[in-house]
Amino acid sequence: MSACLSGGRTRPFGIAVFVSLLLFLLTGCGGHKQAQVNVPPPPPLTAPESQTSSANAPPPTETTVPAQSEEDGFRIPTNTKPILVETGLASWYGGPYNKRRGSNGEIYNMNAMTAAHRTLPLGSIVRVTNLKTGRSALVRITDRGPFVEGRVLDLSQAAARKVDVLQPGVAMVRIEVMRAPSSLETGGRWAVQIGAFEKEHSADKLADHLSHRYQTAKVQCFSSPIGDWWVRVRVQDDDRKLAEEVARKTQTPQGSIFLVRLD
Repeated sequence: MSACLSGGRTRPFGIAVFVSLLLFLLTGCGGHKQAQVNVPPPPPLTAPESQTSSANAPPPTETTVPAQSEEDGFRIPTNTKPILVETGLASWYGGPYNKRRGSNGEIYNMNAMTAAHRTLPLGSIVRVTNLKTGRSALVRITDRGPFVEGRVLDLSQAAARKVDVLQPGVAMVRIEVMRAPSSLETGGRWAVQIGAFEKEHSADKLADHLSHRYQTAKVQCFSSPIGDWWVRVRVQDDDRKLAEEVARKTQTPQGSIFLVRLD
């Protein structure tokens, strides 16, 4: 019985001790776990995504203004100023002359961007602008002409179409020489061309007269693809001043007289 009394006395005490111990353990364990939590290390510092992409990407190329502009297949340096500006009537030539040899030795192609001029060096690049419509194009001088009074330029069919000369046949244009293979003012090989004559006899007669008058000159008579006849006078050394003198002093009841550069 005493044992039971003893047990009765110790049980509440034991429970209290047990509860206290449990609370202590719980508190202690909670604090102990909190102190020993393995916090993962922060991620390594990295550049922002845009910077990372930039770092891996190849270095950007510098934006540069092209040194040359390309138009109609011709390359002209940017900001190029015209060497010469001329205004006058332009016409065009096609069919009968197509696939025939031009003054520069090439076969004429009326679908290429070319033109004929009497005095500009062969191979010159010019910009032609229709003064009425504003349409323009670059062309290369490959031939001689036009041999019609009052006209300064003969365009290929393709060029005439691009600058609105094809339909009217003749139009007032501005000619800007953008590039030339040789000087416009000095040098060159010059001649005088006279015509056109409807009959060969008339051309021969004038050629004979000029041969006697200018014995140092080479005078030839030839026909064009459309059937008319021309006389060409090549003075000694193809000198420009001598050619100008022949052109100034020559008179003929037929045809017109033109100063022509051969090269």
